[in-house]
Amino acid sequence: MTVKSSLLLAYRILFPKGESSAARQSLSASLLCIGISLVPLIVVLAVSNGMIQGMTERIIGLSSSHIEAVVESSSPFVSDAASFTRFASRLKTVEGVTNAYPEIDASALASGASYRCGVQVRAVLPEVFSENKSFASLFRVTDGDIGDFKSGAKAAVVGEETAKRLGIRSGDRFRLITAQANADGTVLPKAALLSVAAVVSSGYQELDAAWLFVPLDTGFDIIRAGTGAYSVLVETENAFSPELVRVQSSLRDAFPFDADFYRWDELNLDKYENFASTKIMLVFIMLLIVLVASINISSSLVMLVAEKRREIAVIKSLGGTRHGIAFAFLAAGTAAGFGGVLIGLPIGLACAVNVKSIIVFFEKSVNAAAKFLYIIRGYDINSLAHIDLMDPAYYLSEISVVIPFRDTAVIVVSTVLLALAASVIPAYRAGNEKPLETLRKV
Repeated sequence: MTVKSSLLLAYRILFPKGESSAARQSLSASLLCIGISLVPLIVVLAVSNGMIQGMTERIIGLSSSHIEAVVESSSPFVSDAASFTRFASRLKTVEGVTNAYPEIDASALASGASYRCGVQVRAVLPEVFSENKSFASLFRVTDGDIGDFKSGAKAAVVGEETAKRLGIRSGDRFRLITAQANADGTVLPKAALLSVAAVVSSGYQELDAAWLFVPLDTGFDIIRAGTGAYSVLVETENAFSPELVRVQSSLRDAFPFDADFYRWDELNLDKYENFASTKIMLVFIMLLIVLVASINISSSLVMLVAEKRREIAVIKSLGGTRHGIAFAFLAAGTAAGFGGVLIGLPIGLACAVNVKSIIVFFEKSVNAAAKFLYIIRGYDINSLAHIDLMDPAYYLSEISVVIPFRDTAVIVVSTVLLALAASVIPAYRAGNEKPLETLRKV
């Protein structure tokens, strides 16, 4: 029995002449189930990749930078803003370093007109918002003018979520309370009155709810030595390049006693691993759905083998081989899996590209249904809270989609291989059918 004849038999199994039997309808349904199961898998993969990439981009670009140089508070390089800026400029002389920005970090209490909350004060050079590519592209000014954020000014750039909590807008004044350590070891509060120059949003509420920026020289006035962390954010050509390790080693060799240098992946290892494990778990759950759909192919082929026993017996009587018949059913099952891929892949990609519109549609539908239930039950409609399917408090405010073509190719191949594996047992049974016993029962 040739390969061509086996493929012809597989074709007749999938596309028979005349009316379709229950077994063939079951196989068609299995094909459709595989296609449907691929849609959420591709959507989850594309959205999770976009979310992880967006969060990672903000954490690297706005928080730790590519490399962070940590300077001791007792170092002479951090005695004042001018000395600290000169030290940061020295780091630029190392090969591979494209820019360096000095920064002071400290925890403080911000007090608005009606609310108080803890904030992470970041004292930076005002030009960082224009010169730093990540600051310039990822921060969006929602209120005020970033140009009012100048050296020597008692002004602040406030994260959007922090501004909402404090009830402040551009031009408003608020108090910032920091800790001041005395010579005898006692810690006293120190209050400073600041005005809001601008309100910014990074699109990631976890960051917007924590950060408050002040000019570097103002930071030296309100943050005393011993109560803040001094660091220089070092930029390179590419945060994901293998050259990053070499640049880190060069910085350590050039400044062995002045600072400790850490790469972004060392500082954010727990977050990065959490993102990766979450993505793997989501994809694994979706793959289980594909696996269940693939198993349906096995049950459908078992029904087809039982239905085709007489035809198999006749083919064997005419010289058909066991391996040829088994190969025909393997090919039929694999083709069904591939057909499911052809259905699910374009639909999944289309849904992934338009996932924002789909979520908005379902969100409106859910809220409309909830509103309808409140009305017919006589509840107060004003007490109904808006339902967010993807709360921006935990995700990016804008859903970005990144379609990983390599991962998509792996999914396609895995689905076809699952269909092939599910076809093995029915194909084996078909190949081992005994024609004499079957024909006696006819």
